Amino acid sequence: MDRSIGASLTAPRIRIVEIDAFERDIRLRLPFRFGAATLEKAPQAFLRVRVEDEKGKMAVGAAAEMMVPKWFDKNPALTPAQNVDQLRGSIRVAAAASLEASAPETLFAAARQNELETVRRLPGNPLAAGFGPSLIARAALDAYCRLAGISFFDAVRGNHVGIGGPMLPGDVRADVVSAALARLHAGRSISARHTIGLVDPITDGDIVDPVGDGLPQSLEAVITRYGNRWFKIKLSGAVDADIGRLARIAAVLERLPDYRVTVDGNEQFGAAEQFAALLARMDSIPELARLRAAIAFVEQPFSREITMDTPLGELAARLPFLIDESDDRDDAFARARALGYTGVSSKTCKGIYRSLMKAIRIRTGSVPGLFLSGEDLTCQAGLAVQQDLALVSLLGLSHVERNGHHYVAGMQGAPQAEKARFAAAHPDLYEQGGDGPLLSIRDGRIDIGSLTAIGYASGALPDFEAMRPLS
Repeated sequence: MDRSIGASLTAPRIRIVEIDAFERDIRLRLPFRFGAATLEKAPQAFLRVRVEDEKGKMAVGAAAEMMVPKWFDKNPALTPAQNVDQLRGSIRVAAAASLEASAPETLFAAARQNELETVRRLPGNPLAAGFGPSLIARAALDAYCRLAGISFFDAVRGNHVGIGGPMLPGDVRADVVSAALARLHAGRSISARHTIGLVDPITDGDIVDPVGDGLPQSLEAVITRYGNRWFKIKLSGAVDADIGRLARIAAVLERLPDYRVTVDGNEQFGAAEQFAALLARMDSIPELARLRAAIAFVEQPFSREITMDTPLGELAARLPFLIDESDDRDDAFARARALGYTGVSSKTCKGIYRSLMKAIRIRTGSVPGLFLSGEDLTCQAGLAVQQDLALVSLLGLSHVERNGHHYVAGMQGAPQAEKARFAAAHPDLYEQGGDGPLLSIRDGRIDIGSLTAIGYASGALPDFEAMRPLS
């Protein structure tokens, strides 16, 4: 019997016995423009999950995620409120499916079964349908870790989650899983890749409406406060406008001794030729030469409707390309590789086990040059950002996109006692702001040593009684 199948048979089995869903309203301190959408507010979903092991011992775990409109589903016929309702619906359907599964299962098998069943019940958009299952999987893992008295890192590296057996996707080799997981190693810190939204001020002189909360608004102020050296630049797909904005960004970044960038098309380019035109313009402008050379990869330039029918062609020889929104099912990365893509994103909203299986594929496969990158969904201070940071760190990533701290100040909506608990449990991760803990970024890096706490990366739990039930 190979080690991975053995792990799936011997890993602890749990049963989800209770799921409660809540939400808090989040208002952004700055408008966040990505693609064709401008985000100014959105609710954050919270799940509280109780699990029971085969001996009848129970524990509670939790997870949280922003319900961001116009990312999971960019259909212009749907309003932002309808987009959020899609995600609430995914939580409800996934919760019902989880509670119907009465037999104890490994954490991995339970998560995979729940994802497949929820997508079956909510056909049409697997990215949106997977939102609820991803939250339940995280909360269940948190509960198991608390029950077992171990950290997230130990649970995954020891394959206590039970990755293996018949629920593995067909292209993941069962015989390499446990050894690959055991070799994962988390760092004590990680570089924060700062997001430059489409309407973000580049210099202080661009600020029209000062927020006045003591936090940076412009790119140059961000660099002064946080010391970032990694950046993610959002593109609009309008070549002339993008070139003008890139030149202004380059002028600010020019002051740094070294930097790297990623560029995100957010599905805004209509064809490979359109993106090629942007690169040609960049190559022709001397002031953009350093910025052009600093590009690590390009993220999701084309809409998910055309991505899998649009070969990158010669673009693939000029830059690495990564799929994000098109990564909505098991075979997405394999299909994208055939088109010239070499990268795929990790986002907790897509499922922690999907990220782990991507890492296993890349580490154990025979194709060189493939890579995994950590991208953000405006993860908020507290559970959301902590669980995402723990995941990308364990995956071995050296940098991760972080923007929740920039667009939202601290743990918005949480009572002071909850804020104090998180600040005390994670003094390396947070610094004290005027109204509570703020994500601490020094010299462009985030210290994450405290995420080894018992549970899934959190030594504290939120105050669920201070929230409203999921609408």
